[in-house]
Amino acid sequence: MTTSGAHQDAAGVAARGWWWWERRRSVALDVGLGLVSALECALEGVGFADRAGVPVPVGVLFGLVVGAVLVLRRRWPIVVVLVSIAVTPAEMGYLMGIVGLYTLAASEVPRRIIAALAGMSMVAVMIVTFVRLRQDMAEADFDASAWYVPLVSVIMTLGLNAPPVLFGLYIGARRRLMESLRERADSLEQELSLLADRAEQRAQWARQEERTRIAREMHDVVAHRVSLMVVHAAALQAVALKDPQKAVKNAALVGDMGRQALTELREMLGVLREDAGGAGQVRGVAPVPLAAVGMAAAAAAQAAADAGGGSEGPCLEHVAELVEQSRQAGTVVELVVMGEARVYAPEVEQTAYRVVQEALTNVHKHAAGAKVIVRLAHREAEVAMQVENGPSDGAVADAGLPSGGNGLVGMRERVTALGGVFVSGPTDAGGFRVSAVLPTGGVV
Repeated sequence: MTTSGAHQDAAGVAARGWWWWERRRSVALDVGLGLVSALECALEGVGFADRAGVPVPVGVLFGLVVGAVLVLRRRWPIVVVLVSIAVTPAEMGYLMGIVGLYTLAASEVPRRIIAALAGMSMVAVMIVTFVRLRQDMAEADFDASAWYVPLVSVIMTLGLNAPPVLFGLYIGARRRLMESLRERADSLEQELSLLADRAEQRAQWARQEERTRIAREMHDVVAHRVSLMVVHAAALQAVALKDPQKAVKNAALVGDMGRQALTELREMLGVLREDAGGAGQVRGVAPVPLAAVGMAAAAAAQAAADAGGGSEGPCLEHVAELVEQSRQAGTVVELVVMGEARVYAPEVEQTAYRVVQEALTNVHKHAAGAKVIVRLAHREAEVAMQVENGPSDGAVADAGLPSGGNGLVGMRERVTALGGVFVSGPTDAGGFRVSAVLPTGGVV
């Protein structure tokens, strides 16, 4: 039962009129102890009336009233112990004294008060026992040693007072420990609830990031091919009647690009299915950066293609083919390679290829008819690429390609994930320039 539940139960008990009791069994126990104590004191009141020289009914009534005080032990334990000490000379209230001391020791009363009342009870019991034994020995004409009466008095005093006090202290300490553990469990439950809420927020954030990642990956893989297909389709429409042979050539190019787009799309979907199979095992874990996931997806796609006997994945060797495809679409593209070409890590080569691919795609979308220069520089510890286009040719019709606004963002994330530098922006001549530098030492 939690602390709030205990408070609710206490409130419900108070509303039912049980006074200070929290449970029905507590009422039954205290009332039963009160009845037994009243009967005990009533019987002992007969002897008290004879010794005090008062009528027996008065002694019995006095015992009933005194014994019934035990019913108040949970509410006023100090009062019960004081009454038991007060009636000790009358040789009544032994049960009330034992139960009262236990209740007092188990309650939240300060320890100094418990010690003081327990000491008073022990003194009272010892004096009464000592006097009573001396009187009984004198009446019986029993001659005992000098240590007999004190020893018996001490034993009886300790037997009547020590066990209830010690047991009450133990029960009180155990009760406080359980209350502390219950409060700690409540706090842990609240913390777990907060952690569950945070985990749900992280999972929602991870799902959103996954949607964004998939959108950008699909954009990188398919957008370039589709853009070239649209450009060739426009050219095909323009020359279909004037130059049938050129129209046939353009149609073949559109078909080849469509097949390439479908191949890359199929490979990408295969990687996404593999990622989805492993995502359930790491649910709630934040995803890796977008560019790193993209590189892993491209590498997995390349491995799948190699295993199936297909073409190799995108790399720097394919940049020339990429440029040639743009030339076939009618764009004037110049490729400049500086330095000695060499093989780099797959992540570096694929990122460099994607940067050039996306930059050329943006030229087809936003700068129809512009002249383009693609520069590729192989340096000692890095590889640099730059795609710069001039102003758009107004005489060339715009292909009307849509833009999702994710191209530059995706390139920047890919490059920075490898520890590189990415810069893009307009040129003074009215064109646009995309530049990237990648370290060749591997992923940072």
